[in-house]
Amino acid sequence: MRLVVIGVNHKTAPVALRERLALVGDDVNVALKQIEAFTDGSVIVSTCNRTEIYALVPQTSTSQPANSQLSDSQLSNVQDIKAAGQSSSNNTFSSSMNISSAAISAHITKIKTWLADFKQLPLVDIDPYLYVHRDTHALTHWLRVAAGLDSMILGEPQILGQIKNSVHLAQDQKVLSNQLGWIIDQVFAAAKRVRNETQVGAQAVSLSFAAAKLVTQIFDDLPSRTLLVVAAGEMNRLVATHIAGLGVGRVIICNRNPERAEALAAELRGPNRRVDVRPLQELPQVLAEADIVSSCSGSMDLLIDKTMTIQALKRRRYQPMLMIDLAVPRDIDSTISRIDDVYLYSVDDLQHVIAGNIEQRRQAAVDAELLVSQLVVEIDRRFQVRQVGKDIQQYRACTQGQVDKLLHESIAKLQQDDVSPEDIITELSRRLTQTLTHAPSKLMRKAAREGDSELLDFVVSGLQDAHRGH
Repeated sequence: MRLVVIGVNHKTAPVALRERLALVGDDVNVALKQIEAFTDGSVIVSTCNRTEIYALVPQTSTSQPANSQLSDSQLSNVQDIKAAGQSSSNNTFSSSMNISSAAISAHITKIKTWLADFKQLPLVDIDPYLYVHRDTHALTHWLRVAAGLDSMILGEPQILGQIKNSVHLAQDQKVLSNQLGWIIDQVFAAAKRVRNETQVGAQAVSLSFAAAKLVTQIFDDLPSRTLLVVAAGEMNRLVATHIAGLGVGRVIICNRNPERAEALAAELRGPNRRVDVRPLQELPQVLAEADIVSSCSGSMDLLIDKTMTIQALKRRRYQPMLMIDLAVPRDIDSTISRIDDVYLYSVDDLQHVIAGNIEQRRQAAVDAELLVSQLVVEIDRRFQVRQVGKDIQQYRACTQGQVDKLLHESIAKLQQDDVSPEDIITELSRRLTQTLTHAPSKLMRKAAREGDSELLDFVVSGLQDAHRGH
């Protein structure tokens, strides 16, 4: 397949080294252009947890090394297969799948050396942390990464989007070959199947995702719902971003610091979403407007007590409320959980949900890994069929060249005086038969001479089936 991957991730390298090997911003565009000089296309995936180079080893530079690695017997067999295209013609035929392990290893070393030079690091310092995969092993790795099976958080979906962004960068730099583009399409389609046909990404495994999942379980018609964000810290920003992304129609932000609240409001505003900023002291008044409350203030005192909540419920005519308290110490009075129509979840409650979900994902990962193995086999078979199609096309073009040469010679003879057209046509027929049967005949004799019954049976039965078809 000629696909290789060289990289580091959170399992093989410490964060300090991952930071030094990261390829981001303009570095990616420069790197892609440099790698293009010695690959048949590449994609660079660089995130906080991994830096990986996916590349195709070029075919043209490996034809000679490939033959040099063959034994005399193996080289003779290759030459027999090529014979039909090499006899009495300048046209040659060589299989697009003929590439040596040594040639691939040489290019892996070249990519490693380039990476060390590009990042101005000694190769000896980074090589122990680099992993390398090739051919179907590289394809398996890429599919596992795209499906979230190799992520720090098992099954997380963001990595697929990050890979797609990396592919877009490679497309913008025009460094994707048709063959690598085809492989990428297969990886994306297979990753989608893994996520759709298994439960590896079905359960929330982060506080923000778990909070958003609760919202979808309790409420429908989200565009008519209002989210109240109490405190605009980083955790609440993540929760608000995920819940707002579900399509809630209105967000209210209560925060002591108006500048931070306005900054979060700017992030959350959208064409179909209204975002209001209110001072924290107005919390008792705005609570009744909220269907969903997320609070994470860091305050030492309760911000929402039972009396405040009962009053809000009365004003809401007892429409249900979801309250998510991510603060430690807690922002919301725990006794509120006893009130009908209020669903209160603390950070511990969400952690219990997440722990159970992680275990479910681990169990689902077994099915996902099995599906990945099956999909890799399917993709590899399609790839081989695709490649042999090109070989067939090249072989037919080579044969057509020989036929055209013989036909041209026969036509020239027919224009001479005192020649017998029947004799010329008979000679043309004989020469065509010899030309078209020379390579398989030689291969059958060689297989019989060397006792290779399996190859002999394959060639003979294949030729017999071909003649039966006609």
